[in-house]
Amino acid sequence: MSVIVVTDSSSRLHSDELKQHDIRQVPLHVLIDGVDLRDGVDDVPYDVHEKVRATTSGASPAELIETYQQALADSDGDGVVAVHLSAALSGTFSTAVQASREFGPSVRVVNSRSAAMGVGFVARAAAEAAQTGADLEAVEAAARSAVPRTHAFIVVHRLDNLRRSGRIGTAASWLGTALSLKPLLTLDMDGRLVLDQRIRTITKAHAAMVDRVAEIVGEGRASIAIHHVDNHDGADEMGAALTTRLPQIESLTVCDMGPVLSIHLGAGAVGVVVQTA
Repeated sequence: MSVIVVTDSSSRLHSDELKQHDIRQVPLHVLIDGVDLRDGVDDVPYDVHEKVRATTSGASPAELIETYQQALADSDGDGVVAVHLSAALSGTFSTAVQASREFGPSVRVVNSRSAAMGVGFVARAAAEAAQTGADLEAVEAAARSAVPRTHAFIVVHRLDNLRRSGRIGTAASWLGTALSLKPLLTLDMDGRLVLDQRIRTITKAHAAMVDRVAEIVGEGRASIAIHHVDNHDGADEMGAALTTRLPQIESLTVCDMGPVLSIHLGAGAVGVVVQTA
């Protein structure tokens, strides 16, 4: 057989892409008034980010163990590489590490240090290596080498959701009561959400995000994903700006942020994930 790649539903990989690369996916969870909904499995309200009492939780140990066990069996013992949401943003990674101990060295867990398609890009890099017949060590190496080539930026319209969810992290020192800020945020090398630039308007924040992505890509090749929370127009405008600025990019996709990340970022948010070649 071949090494099987597992990820979680934060990856925003389309179902066709999951099938194409035989990537297995574990759901994260959305809790609304005590009702537990599985991301990617159950119907989650489109406006879940507006619900004050909506919270999230990571994949459970049982879900991870079951998925790893099935993937390992399907690989005929060749092994599993699991790529998950940044450990700084979710407990899923630490739970995955614990779950993997049930299988010894046959299951390798990689911290993407990213979110959304930042997770997806790393998982896809691993799966592409697996499809060439690479062994477990090489597939894990492909995933780990993709992590530092992956960068994510986010502009939020309001800071309420981030404040409420506690995902501000080291950004708390600049937050204060400045709710009028439209900051450009980024995931740092450890996968933490931190301030990149203090900006006062959405237009300038989006322009700064284009500049930062262009700075990272330079004259090279890259794949880009644009995510949004109920902001199709903003995402489309970002896509147009990036394709104009970087005509050499290999691919550009646009999709929603997904319910789990939407709850933490709030309506209007636009994010860009870039993976350099």
